[in-house]
Amino acid sequence: MAYRANLMLCTCTMCVSVGALKIKKKLEEELKKHNLEDEIQIILTGSSWLCTKGPTLIVQPDDVVYQLLKEEDIPHLVEEHFLKGRPVKSLMYIHPEALHPIEKLHEIPFYRDQRLVALWNRGIIDPDQIDEYIARDGYKALAKVLKSMTPEEVVQEIKDSGLRGRGGAGFPTGRKWEFCRKNPNTPKYLICNADEGDPGAFMDRSIIEADPHSLIEGIQIAAYAIGAEKGYVYVRLEYPLAIKRLNRAISQAREYGLLGKDIFGSGFDFDIEMFRGAGAFVCGEETSLIHSIEGRPAEPTQKPPFPVEKGLFGSPTVINNVETLANLPRIINFGAEWFASIGTEKSKGTKVFSLAGNINNAGLVEVPMGITLREMVYDIGGGIPNGKKFKAVQTGGPSGGVIPSSLLDLPIDYERLQEAGAIMGSGGMIIVDEDTCMVDLAKYFLAFTNDESCGKCTSCREGSAAMLEILTKISEGRGEEGDIEFLEELGEAIKDASQCGLGQTLSNPVLSAIKHFREEFETHIKDKKCPAGVCKALIEYSIDPEKCTGCMACVKVCPQSAITGERKKPHKIDQSECIKCGVCKDACKFDAVKVE
Repeated sequence: MAYRANLMLCTCTMCVSVGALKIKKKLEEELKKHNLEDEIQIILTGSSWLCTKGPTLIVQPDDVVYQLLKEEDIPHLVEEHFLKGRPVKSLMYIHPEALHPIEKLHEIPFYRDQRLVALWNRGIIDPDQIDEYIARDGYKALAKVLKSMTPEEVVQEIKDSGLRGRGGAGFPTGRKWEFCRKNPNTPKYLICNADEGDPGAFMDRSIIEADPHSLIEGIQIAAYAIGAEKGYVYVRLEYPLAIKRLNRAISQAREYGLLGKDIFGSGFDFDIEMFRGAGAFVCGEETSLIHSIEGRPAEPTQKPPFPVEKGLFGSPTVINNVETLANLPRIINFGAEWFASIGTEKSKGTKVFSLAGNINNAGLVEVPMGITLREMVYDIGGGIPNGKKFKAVQTGGPSGGVIPSSLLDLPIDYERLQEAGAIMGSGGMIIVDEDTCMVDLAKYFLAFTNDESCGKCTSCREGSAAMLEILTKISEGRGEEGDIEFLEELGEAIKDASQCGLGQTLSNPVLSAIKHFREEFETHIKDKKCPAGVCKALIEYSIDPEKCTGCMACVKVCPQSAITGERKKPHKIDQSECIKCGVCKDACKFDAVKVE
């Protein structure tokens, strides 16, 4: 049936959580009410664009975008747009610096400046319908490699593309495959690492939710290249929607003969099993992940031997993350030269980032390697909310580091980020503004890794606890001369002595924060002040009598009754009773509450 309009309704985890399914039901009711159900089709897609603007709806072929939809908006929307042909501007996206709505999707800077490879089908297809994936050249790459390429040719194609692992260290994907391919031992296994544990990261989840068949096809291409007949997808239980959609996609692929025996009549046998992880951050590390699948304690082991030598059940094993594998169908279809033409000399292709934190346009983005931080923050991200100043960006999650505003023009690739004291990691990118305390931020990430440490290494277990104790002292005004130097010394020792990637990188957020914001640490220690006004032990709330109108707003909200004063007369805060919760400052409309 031919429809005059397709309503692409985002049903990613974020949009579902804010009512996307209710919007779907209301749309169905209104379309039926106006006898439009045979003219207009609702298609449920995965993540389409701005996560903070959901539920979102893209109308095709009009290319019109609606955001922040509510059930009460739908009757007016259906009547105006689909009956009268008048798009509703009040429901459209407004750029933070624009004075008018932006109607067309391709005109919105957030979307316009991206380059989609791994996210090729994002927001375009229904992830639950294999036919829609096939209509977008789905499984064409798999057919190509099985019918016309040898495994060695596939390996060489990926080597020529310059694709590097998108899960952390950026090891060349083709070289990893080649090591495994040449290993004479069998059987061989392919594992997809979808255990995405970084705070603020949602790249892998979003790819699976939006386009699970691209992952399945990528897994099979990789398996064929290394000679594996069995694959695993290791995904955390916290991703129920991703698990549901991937399970359905696997079942559909089996039904179509695209998984199982003699795929495409090529003699290639391959199947996929999903393994649900319990959510331990350490399982993102290769050997810990392998042990988890085997039913053993999720603790790392020393390398070498590497998994390509001795991995799952003692057999040669390749582990790639979701984004790495999702790139493969496009590389095979368009060629290694095409992919290598994108990005920088040593960092080829695109990278998917989850843009989060103090940013106007938070969401999932895919950009060419080499794009600058300034372009990410201000062009795609739309800048900092409420006119605040950009202070830093944390890349690579708890294993990464902070990059200050002085490096805003830094190109984003593996080498340049490492030179700045950070890492690419899996692609988490948390933006922080001037109101963020760098001591507090470093403490937050260290508390996370300390909690997630498996405890096997003394250096990681005890070292992270010691660093966290010092950071806590500094944030509470008990810091001493020499604490910063000790943090640096201890951080380097932990990196050198720890066994796995978690321990070897856990001190990065602290060391990079000290490198770029040393003065802020020194102010905490020497002056017992928190410049950002975040560390409670180092701040004091007071009321400016010149600005206070005696409106009583702060008196009414103070949970400790620490504020006294008569109506229309300046109020005072009893410091012995104040718990520094900040509700008085939020309640004051006259900017009379000061934080020092």
